[in-house]
Amino acid sequence: MDNKNFDDSPRSKQLQAFNRLLDVMEDLREKCPWDRKQTMESLRHLTIEETYELSDAILQGDLQEIKKEVGDIMLHLVFYAKIASEKKAFDIADVLNAQCEKLIFRHPHIYGDTKAETEEEVKQNWEKLKLKEGNKSVLGGVPSSLPALVKAMRIQEKARGVGFDWDDKSQVWKKVQEELNEFESEFNVQETAAIDQEKATAEFGDLLFSLINFARFAGIDPEEALERTNLKFISRFQYLEREAAKDGKHLQDMTLSEMDFYWNKAKNQ
Repeated sequence: MDNKNFDDSPRSKQLQAFNRLLDVMEDLREKCPWDRKQTMESLRHLTIEETYELSDAILQGDLQEIKKEVGDIMLHLVFYAKIASEKKAFDIADVLNAQCEKLIFRHPHIYGDTKAETEEEVKQNWEKLKLKEGNKSVLGGVPSSLPALVKAMRIQEKARGVGFDWDDKSQVWKKVQEELNEFESEFNVQETAAIDQEKATAEFGDLLFSLINFARFAGIDPEEALERTNLKFISRFQYLEREAAKDGKHLQDMTLSEMDFYWNKAKNQ
């Protein structure tokens, strides 16, 4: 690659690195049998996997791993643009310029004369501008394939962007308690009565939705909170497995009380 048009400034080095990635992508697409065979459809599940790996690295606070995963996702984005350019649909320049134009349009408080002094005002302007771009619904931008917990959070954020929200978290907590009571009532009918599974499922969904709403008001990312709990459970359970094995025990032969002994030891680590 010809470097004569680049200097030693940080911005120039960044452009040089991006230009290098584009060159490598050209080589791979032309010369590598695997890369040449890929389509947008074949890359899709790999991109989702890479996104989750980046999420794991962020939760672990591993900056070197984050760097690696950001690179993997960057490659995928360039890959999609390369495939599209071969179809004469768009190229990476079209992608980046369109993104810049969208950001400029949605930040009139930076590039125009609109006033937005707070984060909340910026979010409200953002949603209003998206409707001006042709979106028929405030919720239209929420991907249908998002995991349900993340989707609930995004739905609530977008509704808040146009003013459809509770005034304070005490109201939200009251709603949580209301939904909890309604869910509990599905199991407190007659002892011998069969549970209406469909109704119980609906009430449980309402309860989860209200808890996610409260988490949002409390400044908690519910997806991150649940994943941290998942990781904590995995760590403790694997400790239980290791320590029981050291004592010559097998989980399938142990009582719950015996397992609790190791579980409590794990909690104290």
